[in-house]
Amino acid sequence: MKFIKTYLSLTLVLVMCSCSEEKKLLEVDVFETSAGGNKLTKLTDFQSGDNPSTIKLLPEEKFQTITGFGGSFTESSAYLLNQMSKKNRDTILEAYFGEKGARYSLTRTHMSSCDFSLSNYTYAPVPGDMDLENFSIEEDQSDLIPMIKDAMAISDDGFKIISSPWTAPPWMKDNNKWVGGKLLPEYYDTWALFFSKYLDAYKAEGIDIWGFTVENEPHGNGNNWESMHFSPEEMTDFVQNHLGPKLEADGKGDKLILGYDQNRAGLKEWVDVMYKDEASSKYFDGTAIHWYESTYEVFPEALQYAHNKAPNKYLIETEGCVDSEVPKWQDDKWYWSKEATDWGWDWAAEDEKYLHPKYAPVNRYARDIIGCLNNWVDGWIDWNMVLDRQGGPNWFENWCVAPVIVDPENDEVYFTPIYYTMAHFSKFIRPQAQVIGVENSDDSLQVTAAKNTDGSIAVVIFNEGMEPKTMNLSLGESSVQIAIDRQAIQTILIPSSN
Repeated sequence: MKFIKTYLSLTLVLVMCSCSEEKKLLEVDVFETSAGGNKLTKLTDFQSGDNPSTIKLLPEEKFQTITGFGGSFTESSAYLLNQMSKKNRDTILEAYFGEKGARYSLTRTHMSSCDFSLSNYTYAPVPGDMDLENFSIEEDQSDLIPMIKDAMAISDDGFKIISSPWTAPPWMKDNNKWVGGKLLPEYYDTWALFFSKYLDAYKAEGIDIWGFTVENEPHGNGNNWESMHFSPEEMTDFVQNHLGPKLEADGKGDKLILGYDQNRAGLKEWVDVMYKDEASSKYFDGTAIHWYESTYEVFPEALQYAHNKAPNKYLIETEGCVDSEVPKWQDDKWYWSKEATDWGWDWAAEDEKYLHPKYAPVNRYARDIIGCLNNWVDGWIDWNMVLDRQGGPNWFENWCVAPVIVDPENDEVYFTPIYYTMAHFSKFIRPQAQVIGVENSDDSLQVTAAKNTDGSIAVVIFNEGMEPKTMNLSLGESSVQIAIDRQAIQTILIPSSN
């Protein structure tokens, strides 16, 4: 891996002058990833430009507190890491969790199998085992658990883990199948026990799970891979009367419970039920969302509505990826070009096809994360951390793209531009940072900013356009002029000494 070693603290001091006076200096460190070839490259020299855009930071305007950024531990990713040489396995994990890497702080994993598993499996395989006496996480012992443990050993600051089930065991469902169906009411308490036993089993491995989503994609997924259906009312009933009380009774009431866990367009219906009153809200700590409703639309109105419905609860993006695509191998240009499509390109209803045009993968990530941060989302989790050149392994052959692609047969690793895009947020906007206000004069630039607990401010700017831009960035009485390349994402880190 050609990791750009540009993180040594070099201070860039640029002077903004007018004809009559010299303004106060703003010290900044600038890192850029671009279609032109920069990969978290530190920039130290800028050309002055005419009519610069103005970006004014407003730290007195305070919004949500950041939970974190990161990706997901899946059996597919863990299996692939076990096929790589120790050197390359360590390189990948260091790149995600090490101090010189992306410093992932918020992650997700699956409970029992998902589509990015090697096969269907459940921790409770014995039908009628109401007390789950045969509960076992043995299936996770060879790949998934070692990956999580190795990441924990590398991460200096640690990271949170959210766990999500794709389905209950088929024997607990009305259709007795892995795909679709609903949890039978007589198994609500047994399914709540499943969550509690999972916490104990992982804790015995030295892994502390931060919390859960109740069900991955409760609307289902077209009868394709592991799934289980809940209506908003059914999920709220399960959490209010079974899962929440069970975790509380078992001394695990501090574990997070996130409701929903699907696309943003359905948020209003769900939060109206989840947060209907004090009783329904009691055990929900927040709402989980995915991005698959569109390749470009952030759905700000839905995010604002969800926040306003429960302003003191979490709003976390728990899954997003370039889906229905086979990754392009060592072709950075593809990730910056509008050539990718998703499931909606072929299968969306005619009146929704406009939400699924061809798109550039980097653009999709940068636009969405900035849009989320500017609309109260406090955490953002990517899907698989590692996939192979086919976009798997995936037992359903549901091929997707990951930030890191590997070729196990030749022991080769490809860090795609998506990896660096994620790092622009995860590395510099740390847990407990607070999103702050920004005034931006240029609608073609997308901007967000957050103040870290050490007093530093991270500003992330995305220039999707085909022309470079010059910007005048100001904080109070201090300012600096900075240039951003065409098709580029930039993080500007302002130390607390300013």
